[in-house]
This record gives sequence, structure tokens and C-alpha cells, in this order.
Amino acid sequence: MAGLHHRLVLASNNAKKLKELGVLLAPVSVELVTQGTLGIPEAEEPHHTFIENALAKARHAAAASGLPAISDDSGLCVDALGGAPGVQSAGYALVDFPNGIDREAQRALQDDANNHRLLTTLAAAAANGITTRRARFVCALVAVRSADDPEPLIAFGRWEGEILAERRGAGGFGYDPLMFIPAQGLTAAEMPSEIKNAQSHRALACAQMLTLMREVWQLG
Repeated sequence: MAGLHHRLVLASNNAKKLKELGVLLAPVSVELVTQGTLGIPEAEEPHHTFIENALAKARHAAAASGLPAISDDSGLCVDALGGAPGVQSAGYALVDFPNGIDREAQRALQDDANNHRLLTTLAAAAANGITTRRARFVCALVAVRSADDPEPLIAFGRWEGEILAERRGAGGFGYDPLMFIPAQGLTAAEMPSEIKNAQSHRALACAQMLTLMREVWQLG
């Protein structure tokens, strides 16, 4: 990455995601800054796959900032639902937000509605004889040196588990309270952050990305 600025624009305005990725990418010498702090609006995410959406978001942030950029597109894929909610995970349920609430409050309401819809949809599937609760969190992580970088760094992580019938735990965000990880005997929302940051889909993708940044971008 010779000649490139070591600031890396995160193509997201999610404060929790910034914190999580900041910890996971700490071993290399980059400073993550969210696109929102640079006045960059969020990109469209029109694609059907995590990798395509992550690439679109990273390119958008790099084009607007003139800096290298990184983006993840992540979500929950549930076998009983044919892989849904998939790339629609963040906005799986329609929510009518009250006027005047801030972004974090909106995210909390959205998470609650998404979890409710997931449970009701799985209950309907079970009533039709589809009883598997197997699911995985998926993370595609893409980094580009510029908007027209012909060699984006692409990492991918999967975290296997099963969907519980009711929520457990107060940590994490998104579908974490419903995602039970058998190897730990805990939901993602019950795990200490150090365990989650070592084993999650985002952790697995970040481990791959660290290797790529060292080998391809020659970051120390």
C-alpha cells in the first residue's frame, strides 16, 4: 500500500460496527473513519449477494473521499427460509419510525421488528412442516485502494448456529439475541465481546482481510 494514506473510510455509519471492526483490524496500521463523518451519504445496495453490495459500498466511499475504503455487507441466512433474510437482513421488517428519534433509536426499533418478523416467519414455516432452525451469520468484507481498483481485497466469513424460539441476552445488535451458537452454549448477544470478536462471521472475515492487507497492500 505504498503511497496510500493509512486512513481507511468505513462505508457505514453504524457506530457499533465501527467499534467492532476497529478492534478486529487493530493489528494493522489503519485508522478507520466512518463515511458519515466525511459527509458521504450511504450507497445504494441493489444487489442480491453480500459481496456485490460490499463492493458497491466500498467503491462509493472511495470515490467520494479519495481515500481507500472498506465495507462489509453482512446478514443472517436461515435455511428454513431459503437463505432469507439474506441481504435484506437490516431492513427485514417494515417500521414506521416516530418523528424526531435518532439513528441509534431507529436501529433499536428496527432490530426489534426484524427479530419479531423472523420468529413469526419461522413459526409459519414450522406449521408447514419446515422445522429446521439452522442458520448462519455471513459477512463479506471488501477493501479497495480507490474506486477503480482492479484488485479489491475480498474476505468472507460464516458463523454457524441455530435460531431460538425466544431472545436471550442484552449484548450485540441485530439478530444476536436469537442466534444460538452451539459451540459456546450461548447466543451471540450473551457472549463476552472478546469471544464474539474472536469467533464471529465478521471476525473470520477480518482475519482473512488482515492477511490480505499484509500480503497485498503490505501493511504492517
